Amino acid sequence: MTIKLVAVDIDGTLLTSNRTLTPQVYQAVQEAKAAGVKIVITTGRPIAGVTELLSDLNLQDEGDYVITFNGGLVQDTSSGQELVKETISYDDYLDIELLARKLGVHMHAITKDGIYTANRDIGKYTVHEAQLVSMPVFYRTPEEMADKEIVKIMFIDEPEILDEAIARIPADYHDRFGLVKSQPFYLEIVNKAVSKGNAIKHLANKLGIDMSQTMAIGDEENDRAMLEVVAVPVVMANGNPELKKIAKHITLSNDESGVAHAIKTWVLGQE
Repeated sequence: MTIKLVAVDIDGTLLTSNRTLTPQVYQAVQEAKAAGVKIVITTGRPIAGVTELLSDLNLQDEGDYVITFNGGLVQDTSSGQELVKETISYDDYLDIELLARKLGVHMHAITKDGIYTANRDIGKYTVHEAQLVSMPVFYRTPEEMADKEIVKIMFIDEPEILDEAIARIPADYHDRFGLVKSQPFYLEIVNKAVSKGNAIKHLANKLGIDMSQTMAIGDEENDRAMLEVVAVPVVMANGNPELKKIAKHITLSNDESGVAHAIKTWVLGQE
């Protein structure tokens, strides 16, 4: 069946290892859009970390959409209208912040407007994330976070420290929240209802697109939910080996314009 919606992850997928957009990927996205295919950037990044890329890809016209915060926010890119917004309550934030202290890991919370940390010694990965997604970092005590609309919380630390902490997270936190490791140094925590898969299903339903007409391209564990719900799951050659087990197709690596290869081969039928 003809593919009408393609969900595309950013880091490790759409962009090269140097975080650049290749001419081949740009051209494939333009051809797919011209053919009436919805190309939907689907990422763990906040909206501020995607805006420039949406502009570069010409994906800010009426009828263009973006999924951010791992599915916590779905927006019309031309108007900014929010179709889905799932947040974390202040009480839940307090529980997670206390847990981070008990586990001895750095933590920050993200709103649509900024990154907030209660760590006076701001972790280097918080600084890295702020630079990556073009967002300011603020120091706030837990008591000062009561009025913030938190979309995502992240435990960020050295991989070995983070892995040891993850192993000690109580079982009830896995029941209460969506927890997914998106990088060796990132554990993302979102509202239980949030996933890239749920966001794609919601958007496809709104657009009248059957799930049999959907494809997703990703590389890491936070892409699993969307790869599991679409008809054509595509994993990058550089992707997580466990993720490749559920792929219908393996495309080229992100440094070889794998997204372009996937779109041209399995959407446009050009290769």
